[in-house]
Amino acid sequence: MTSRPRAAISWSGGKDCCSALLRVADRYEVAAALTMFDEDGARSRSHGLRPELVAAQVGLLGLEHVRRHTSWDAYNDAFESGLAELAARGITHVIFGDIMFESHREWTEQRCAAAGLTAVQPIWGEPTDRLAREFLASGGEALIVTARAQFLDHTWLGRTLTLPMLDEFTAMGVDPCGELGEYHTLVVNCRLFTRSLGVTTGGHVLRAGCWALDLELAADGDGPHG
Repeated sequence: MTSRPRAAISWSGGKDCCSALLRVADRYEVAAALTMFDEDGARSRSHGLRPELVAAQVGLLGLEHVRRHTSWDAYNDAFESGLAELAARGITHVIFGDIMFESHREWTEQRCAAAGLTAVQPIWGEPTDRLAREFLASGGEALIVTARAQFLDHTWLGRTLTLPMLDEFTAMGVDPCGELGEYHTLVVNCRLFTRSLGVTTGGHVLRAGCWALDLELAADGDGPHG
């Protein structure tokens, strides 16, 4: 029996990286997740999530968690450091949830190649409406945690992504997966989680033209959220 390549997932906490993982989880021995945080480690770089939320997700996936704290200016070096740690742990492939923008794909491929790793892009170039529907059909559940004010107001924060919502997005000119930065999500359940992720919602702020919802891990870490 041929062994599966040992892989890691570049994990932001949102539905796109989760969709990529769901696509190829049976083809790789996924052992770790790599997440980038701000300089103080207080928030994730991509989605502004508290570290305990991301750590809880990674725990529910049963993965090791490789983390790096960095400014945007030092991001490249920090990411490469994270990849080097993955390689040292026997990882050979890194899965990414990029969908569009050639520059993003090229960046991940170049960084991985420099570390002796292979970048895997399971959902690259696919129609975003189909991808969002596939995520929901698989049992995935995600909450909107940021909303760009140009497209969506603060009332969208904390809402669970649904099929009717995708139709609303289309009517509003919003990409179904938020690929133009219209929104980001936090995955609270998927078929690879050992149970659902329990969260509680706090306040919201408008920063740099983007509404952001503060979420905390529920006391028991599972069960109802909201």
